[in-house]
Amino acid sequence: MSANTDRYEIAVARYFEAWNAAEPEELAKAVAAAWTADGSYTDPLAEVGGHEQIAAVIAAAHEQFPGFAFRPAGAVDGHHDTARFSWELVNESDGSAPVAGFDVITLDADGRIRSVLGFLDRVPAGA
Repeated sequence: MSANTDRYEIAVARYFEAWNAAEPEELAKAVAAAWTADGSYTDPLAEVGGHEQIAAVIAAAHEQFPGFAFRPAGAVDGHHDTARFSWELVNESDGSAPVAGFDVITLDADGRIRSVLGFLDRVPAGA
């Protein structure tokens, strides 16, 4: 694995740590570790910037889908300061994954996320 590949893998691992953080303090620390202070998150349902707003989007997802966890679905692919990866939102009790998508991230020189562009591939009706 090259140094650049490690950089992408580490950034994505931090991203999933943030999305799977359950407690407010843990979430705040994970978001701060993953994103730059002025980082952003954009998907079809949200467009936010800064740690507090990103944490609020993640907390809202936990409220909407209690008992679910975000999991990678495949390999991370990247070049320059950009990486992409697929994910699923998995029900921890039965293993179903009603929500899936892929994200494109840009990184700063230290490997922290500057921006996320999220795409939803599978969403249950009414979600």
